[in-house]
Amino acid sequence: MDRKEFIKNSAILGGATILPINNVFSQSVNEASIDKLVDSNGNFIQKPLPYKKTFLEPYMDEETLHLHYEFHHGGAVKGANKDLENIKKNLDSGEMDSVDLWTRKLSYHFSSHVLHTIFWTNLTNKKSEPKAELLKQIEKDFGSFDKLKSYIAKVSKSVEGSGWGILGYQPYSQSLTLLQCENHQKLTQWGVIPILVIDVWEHAYYLKHKNKRGDFVDTIMEIINWDNVAQRFANAKKIN
Repeated sequence: MDRKEFIKNSAILGGATILPINNVFSQSVNEASIDKLVDSNGNFIQKPLPYKKTFLEPYMDEETLHLHYEFHHGGAVKGANKDLENIKKNLDSGEMDSVDLWTRKLSYHFSSHVLHTIFWTNLTNKKSEPKAELLKQIEKDFGSFDKLKSYIAKVSKSVEGSGWGILGYQPYSQSLTLLQCENHQKLTQWGVIPILVIDVWEHAYYLKHKNKRGDFVDTIMEIINWDNVAQRFANAKKIN
């Protein structure tokens, strides 16, 4: 499969199923098609969560999840559609004075949409650990699973301002890599395919953890859905 074919069919951009349908959580993700980010007309869409808003309690409370999903993630989707509309208007009118503004805004909003979509499926309500091929890759690139956990926790807690800690697969080096992303789109490493993301914007944790970002990151590390991360890793490797 070449790069163009992969991007066309990838779970992140194309809405393909990302999990084997051997458990309830996987079925929910597939039925909701949460990774489908655009409709047939190219408009950005937000699909339903693959679980009830109480699913992550007590790790993430229902109110936080509701506000985060509906207004912060949902706002990014609306913003991306507005950005795209304004870019098209500029192209149609030939008035290019503000097209760069809307291009920057689209990068911000669409990146938020992608990362939030991954974030929701990266979470579950019980402890799990990576295994098989993902574990082998983690041990190869970071030495051990414990070392990776310490690394991604530190990266996430130390983001300047708002942003994300990201574990991604870099197809050019065929390795896993950690990114410290400011906002939703800054400090990108070209080619990296995100497979695990931790949202450290204050809206992700402020109601429950106040200003204690570190406590939130430690809590999130306890409910990572490593089966979802493993499937995203398997999909990402197909680009090679």
